[in-house]
Amino acid sequence: MWVTRLFIVVFVAAFTADAIVYFKEEFLDGDAYKSRWVESKHKSDYGYWKLNAGMFYGDAEKDKGLQTSQDARFYALSTRFEPFSNEGKTLVVQFTVKHEQKIDCGGGYVKIFPADLDQEDMHGDSQYYIMFGPDVCGYSTKKVHVIFNYKGKNHLIKKDVKCKDDELTHLYTLILRPDQTYEVKIDNEKVESGSLEDDWDFLPPKKIKDPEAIKPEDWDDRAKIDDVTDTRPEDWDKPENIPDPDAKKPDDWDEEMDGEWEPPMIPNSEYKGEWKPRQIDNPNYKGVWVHPEIDNPEYSPDPSIYKFDNIGVLGLDLWQVRVSGSHLCDSEDRDCSNLVLQFIQVKSGTIFDNFIITDDEKTAEDFAKETWGLTKEPEKKMKEQIDEEERKLREEDKEEEVNGEEEDEEDDDDDDDEDDEEEEGTEGGEDNEISAKDEL
Repeated sequence: MWVTRLFIVVFVAAFTADAIVYFKEEFLDGDAYKSRWVESKHKSDYGYWKLNAGMFYGDAEKDKGLQTSQDARFYALSTRFEPFSNEGKTLVVQFTVKHEQKIDCGGGYVKIFPADLDQEDMHGDSQYYIMFGPDVCGYSTKKVHVIFNYKGKNHLIKKDVKCKDDELTHLYTLILRPDQTYEVKIDNEKVESGSLEDDWDFLPPKKIKDPEAIKPEDWDDRAKIDDVTDTRPEDWDKPENIPDPDAKKPDDWDEEMDGEWEPPMIPNSEYKGEWKPRQIDNPNYKGVWVHPEIDNPEYSPDPSIYKFDNIGVLGLDLWQVRVSGSHLCDSEDRDCSNLVLQFIQVKSGTIFDNFIITDDEKTAEDFAKETWGLTKEPEKKMKEQIDEEERKLREEDKEEEVNGEEEDEEDDDDDDDEDDEEEEGTEGGEDNEISAKDEL
């Protein structure tokens, strides 16, 4: 038994040792990250990134990440790593994102680009391989986008994958496997999975309706029919509305001026509605006709949908603008012109951290536990403390406001009393003056 356990440990260690980490970034060396990340010069007024842990965090140093710092700006930043192909291997893309600014419209995507990307010219139309991350916009849009480029065209997942929309840091993981399956995890828990061919429109459908097939003319698909022996009762034909029997012509009604008087109409209590014959089972019913399908001659399986040959750049290609309404457009595209997804934010403050790209799911999971996993609870606790302090301050401000209003009312009452005393004193003085004159 001991030998068996030793073998398992050695096997697992060897398997883990074979895992490849293509890229990892925690920003633990401060501003030195600037030597690894390149800002695009495609526009002259891109927004400024800063290294920040935010207003609340689990560890002041470990939780530092790239944070957008200016509203109404485009942002374009990327980093390069040794190019690779995921052919025959699993591909895992993972990172954390925090919308601490109480986001109402914005996202936290990352883009995986080919290695030949010109980083200094990266922009919204730059072709990418993968786009993955959350999108929040109003009450209607709270989802995770998973977009793959296939043969030069971007394809959006057909499923609705819900994302987190609170202010805490969350972990997003995309797993792409060589068997053409995928998995999306949030906070290390699976939220969606399936087949690439089923959940994206990469390929034409396997089956199509037979263009030669026609529904037979004698095909009866009515489950119920009218009973021809059923007849309408004689007392059924009652009008829906009748003249009000209690109505009387007004005394001042002038028929020459007002025309012939007619009583107002009221609902008829004896009205039974439109008569219809009762329904019976159709003896000739053949069921719902199903259009037969045939193999689609345009369909051809492709076992390499998952594969990207020249992965080499991870980019944050986004823009932050102030918008009104719940969405700029109904298309997946923010500019509604193509499938290049930007993310929109009403205000800046999003923090990206803990990036990893690897070929091993366990390696990504362990990395998440060592980073986000260690700081998520302390961050949540700090956030709760801040919220509690803010709540107390609001109550104190409200109490001071109420007390201030009460003091103002008391001051007004005192002023009224003083005015009354002055009036009484004046009246008394006048009486004394009159008495003195009388005495004289």
